[in-house]
Amino acid sequence: MEGKIIKGIGGFYYVQTSQGLVECKARGSFRKDKKKPTVGDMVKVRLLDGQPPNGSVEEILPRKNLLVRPAVANVDQALIIFASVDPEPNFNLLDRFLVMMEKQNVPTVICFNKTDLADNARMRHLEEIYGSSGYPLHFISVQEKKGLSDLREILSGKTTVLAGPSGVGKSSLINYLKPDANMETGEISEKIKRGRHTTRHSEFFCIGKDTYILDTPGFSSIYLEDISPQELKQYFPEFVPYEEDCRFTSCMHVGERECGVKAAVEQGKISRLRYDDYVMLYQELKEKKKN
Repeated sequence: MEGKIIKGIGGFYYVQTSQGLVECKARGSFRKDKKKPTVGDMVKVRLLDGQPPNGSVEEILPRKNLLVRPAVANVDQALIIFASVDPEPNFNLLDRFLVMMEKQNVPTVICFNKTDLADNARMRHLEEIYGSSGYPLHFISVQEKKGLSDLREILSGKTTVLAGPSGVGKSSLINYLKPDANMETGEISEKIKRGRHTTRHSEFFCIGKDTYILDTPGFSSIYLEDISPQELKQYFPEFVPYEEDCRFTSCMHVGERECGVKAAVEQGKISRLRYDDYVMLYQELKEKKKN
């Protein structure tokens, strides 16, 4: 029978099938073929006793896509969640995630939680940075149940991977969307102003008809893999409208004089913070290429 891997822990895969949840091990030939079942995979399962709950993953069906980090297959979009405050948003980390999703052709929605703790100046600041980025931008407060109906509409009918650092409210959001999930929530460490990890594995939750969300472990760092310095500019969507004003088609928007992107930054059409992150990542990738 066919089913969807909704959770993977310690070599066991939990497959949702028409007959219920089946706990499976993957057959040994997957290792020989250098394949590995991934959360989100549609698979063929052989029941060991003719009925659930035990089985074996026999075949991985063709994937629509496969994300490397977070490791998940067959997603329609990503919802990246950061806190407006407490903990302070790490914009460089957010921009790294956006680059990763662009590289993997996954549409991404940016969501800032804890707006009940943020003042108007902070909200304007966040809008100035990401309002021109080309990504849908949403502000919510899970605590005060604000902005959640719009968010539910964005999730409806899609498979969405939720990602973000620890302590930003991912588990609280899942508990709101699916109350019986009973996700453990963590407090913010006063000493380091970071959240404690509460999600230890990736797991799918069905929150409506054809609507799935995947919670993933929180992250505090992202290293860009398999990206050349020259291609990085492709992953900043807001650069595109201004590249036709660059003197050279090979313009990297860093040291060149006649650059439409740099001019747009000076005119406030592109966020300077986003641009500075681009330059930082560009230099980082150049250094990595040398080594």
